[in-house]
Amino acid sequence: MSEKIRLEYQPPHDFSNLLGFFAKRAIPGVERVDDASYRRIFILDGKVGEFAVTRAKRGHALDLHIDFADTACFPDIAARVRRMFDLDADITAINAHLGRRRHLKACIAKHPGQRLPGGWDGFEIAIRAVLGQQVTVAAARTLTERVVRKFGHQVDTPQSGKVHLFPTPAALAEAELGGLGITGARIATLHAIAAAARDGRVDFRRERPLAEFVSMWTALPGIGDWTAYYLAMRGLAQADAFPAGDIVLRKAVARDGKPVATKALEEMSQAWRPYRAYAVLHLWRSTMA
Repeated sequence: MSEKIRLEYQPPHDFSNLLGFFAKRAIPGVERVDDASYRRIFILDGKVGEFAVTRAKRGHALDLHIDFADTACFPDIAARVRRMFDLDADITAINAHLGRRRHLKACIAKHPGQRLPGGWDGFEIAIRAVLGQQVTVAAARTLTERVVRKFGHQVDTPQSGKVHLFPTPAALAEAELGGLGITGARIATLHAIAAAARDGRVDFRRERPLAEFVSMWTALPGIGDWTAYYLAMRGLAQADAFPAGDIVLRKAVARDGKPVATKALEEMSQAWRPYRAYAVLHLWRSTMA
C-alpha cells in the first residue's frame, strides 16, 4: 500500500540543514538523500518498506510518502519520521529562551530553524555513534557500510532491488567484527550494546527520565557521558541532553581564547535549560561557519 501523509510543524524549520546532516551519514543502499528529499528502506514487524520525505508545496509541512504492506503501521512510521525531523518542537519557545543568552543570541538569529536530527532506530544510532568515535564522519560512514553489508539481512525491494538492511541486535551480539577496520575496544563495545539491546537491558523508551537513561547506557563498557547524551539527543529527541565535556562546545564559549572547563560549561548551561540540546546544535554549527 502507498500513501502520502502530511506532517505539519511550527515554523521555522531548517529542512535543508537536516538533509545535509543525513546526507553525510547516509548508509549506501539503505538511505538516499539529495537536496530535496530523504529516502529510506526499513523493516517493521518483519515486513520491508520504503518511505520518502519531501517539503510540502504549501504551508508549513513535510510530505511523507510511504510504501508498506501494513497500513496499521502507518501511524508508527509517521511518528518515527516526526522525531527524525523534530517536527513537534515548540521552536518559538526554544528560540525565545535561548535567544536571550549571550553565547546563543547570534546563533538563533542566524539559524532560527535549527532542529535536532533524530534517527529511524535507536539501536542503529547507538551502533553508529560508537563506530564514529574518534574518526571522521566519512570514516564512520565507511565502517557502518562494511558492518551493514556483512551482517545486515538482505532483502529484495520493488524499487531498489537487493539491499542489506541494518543488522539486528541478535545479529551483531556474536558477530565476528574483526577485519573491518574497527579497533578491538570498539568491537567489545559494539558486542556489549548489541547483547544489552537484544536482552532488553538498554532501550530508547521515551518516558524514561534523562538521568536514568544516561546511567543505563554508561553502565556498558566503552559508553561514556558524551555518547549517552548524544544518544539521548538523537534517539529520544531529548531537548535538555547536554554533553558538557564536549571539547567543541567548550571552545565555542571560550574565555580569553581558552576552552572553558567542563564544570564551568555545566554551570553556564543551567541558564539554557530545558533546551540545552538545541544550544549544543547551535554551538556546534557556529564552529563550522
